[in-house]
Amino acid sequence: MANSDFEKLFDTSDEWIVSRTGMRERRYAPPEMASSDLATRAAQHALERAGLEPRDIDCFIVATVTPDYSFPATACIVASNLGVVGKAAFDIEIACSGFIYELPMAASFVRAGVFRRVMIIGVETLSRILNMEDRATAILFGDGAGAAIVERVDAEKDCFLASELGADGTAPEMLFLPAGGSREPLTVEGIAHKRDKVHMAGREVFKVAVTKMVETSRTVLERAHLTTRDVDWMIPHQANLRIMEAAAKRLEIPRSRIVVNIQKYGNTSSASIPIALSETIEAGILKPGDVILFTGFGGGLSWGSVAWRWDA
Repeated sequence: MANSDFEKLFDTSDEWIVSRTGMRERRYAPPEMASSDLATRAAQHALERAGLEPRDIDCFIVATVTPDYSFPATACIVASNLGVVGKAAFDIEIACSGFIYELPMAASFVRAGVFRRVMIIGVETLSRILNMEDRATAILFGDGAGAAIVERVDAEKDCFLASELGADGTAPEMLFLPAGGSREPLTVEGIAHKRDKVHMAGREVFKVAVTKMVETSRTVLERAHLTTRDVDWMIPHQANLRIMEAAAKRLEIPRSRIVVNIQKYGNTSSASIPIALSETIEAGILKPGDVILFTGFGGGLSWGSVAWRWDA
């Protein structure tokens, strides 16, 4: 879905969308493809890159707000698609902060000796929950999936340096899907009023997003005994180019060290950071020992950062 496609739906333009979001394109999954299908492809890609078989994974965690079903967990379906039965599998639902929450969770499992290898996946088919009559949200979101494998190795230095996670549920209406849960079961009237679609207070979310991404980044770097000068790459959640640039400016991290691919995919929620990480690896710019700052913000409201030393 290019910006030109939205010119046919709204009073908008490519220039207007780019100037306010940094987005030029976003992808929508075809009708027959569910989140588990996208997640399975990402998982297969990660396994191929790691030289592993599906049976080598001990636990599958999927972060998504667009699961195949309310239950069972999409992770169970993904594991089955890969031919794995009997291994741990579960979902988490924390919107755009999904991968940020998954990474320390997987690292904790590995450190504690619960599992040797954990597959973490961020996946969304947000096109299914967009109100295509609402310009403010319709232009922002896309579909996608990204996966990573966290494993225990014998090494003197731990790659996981520090994390900081947070949430504030006092105003869920700032970014939420009103109907379809126990608070507001889905009805014909609710569907007619687009209550089954994404609602967002964009201006308010923007302000909180920048503030929280800066605060949580500073906190996690302090815990890791690092400064922003030690950060080789900042891989933020791809929500809005202006948010990323504003946060990086406050942190005094040069634009050249920020990984940005929002122009191609839009906001893919929990999938955005692993997609960006994957493309950074494919570009060959990550070097052993590089310090990566993952940081993000999303519905909940939720936020978090992880400092990670690359060694792969």
